[in-house]
Amino acid sequence: MPLRALVAGGAGFVGSHLSEELLERGYEVVALDNLITGFTDNVSHLVGNPNFSHVNGDAEDAMTLPGHFDLVMHFASPASPPRYLAHPIETLHAGSNATEALLNVAQRDGARFIMASTSEVYGDPSVHPQTEEYWGNVSSTGPRSVYDEAKRYAEALTFAYHRTFGVDTGIVRLFNTYGPRMDPDDGRAVPAFVKAALNNVPIPLHGDGSQTRSLCYIDDQVRGILALAAARGETGPINIGNPHEQSLLEIAEAVIRLTGSTSNIELHPRPVDDPERRQPDITKARAILSWSPEVEVEEGLARTIAWFREHGTFKGLLTETAATPA
Repeated sequence: MPLRALVAGGAGFVGSHLSEELLERGYEVVALDNLITGFTDNVSHLVGNPNFSHVNGDAEDAMTLPGHFDLVMHFASPASPPRYLAHPIETLHAGSNATEALLNVAQRDGARFIMASTSEVYGDPSVHPQTEEYWGNVSSTGPRSVYDEAKRYAEALTFAYHRTFGVDTGIVRLFNTYGPRMDPDDGRAVPAFVKAALNNVPIPLHGDGSQTRSLCYIDDQVRGILALAAARGETGPINIGNPHEQSLLEIAEAVIRLTGSTSNIELHPRPVDDPERRQPDITKARAILSWSPEVEVEEGLARTIAWFREHGTFKGLLTETAATPA
């Protein structure tokens, strides 16, 4: 019998790639997703696989799913500012109610539990690069708090289940993931820049572009996440990200160059509590998981752009005019 994995948020950007890779590794996969921010299109290519099933439902109801699970992966949450600001209560529940329900499944089944945390737990950091020991600089009342504090609570709850009930838990803190299947309208930098560039319209840059991000390609992220899943007994938290730090202006300029776009860059007001810098310290990931990113940013951007070109009209990324070959 194959090992059985529950991927909460399995029709989302990261969750769909995890589901795909777990199937490649011989798992039976149940992707649980209520489609608030996930898309059935992300897993439509998996539906014919007899070891895959998509359950349209809430992670809060995970205990009602039939069968036994060997691995429980919590990737069920809106993850971009426009999405979690549009669904603030659901985002808080993803960190609280859903986390507890999924931990209960792991406790019941003796499963390995992996929780997707985020670099946002560091807030607008006063420590650079960010190590796992840094406690963060996060507003508990600002507009981004519904996501940041939900993840911080989920981390605390995960460790409480580990200490109280002996659940085999692990936490990954993900940094700036990008790649195919990103929602072009979710407000994150890469899809926003690519969408504008492919349509030859101004690229929206919030602030002056000097704030930094550290982009990690989805294939590298998935390798790191599953390396922690395989490291039973290792709790983390462990940063999984690319330590190659770039300004948003540099990223926008790279997208223009790689697309051959005629777009210019258009400055917009910077969002409240937008972090100034992002760069993971991945010393622990290298030492404990033997993991580091392999895909260079420009190569990853080229792959992402190629995917969006292919799927653009279908995904709403390209206008019909832009999608028509010259």
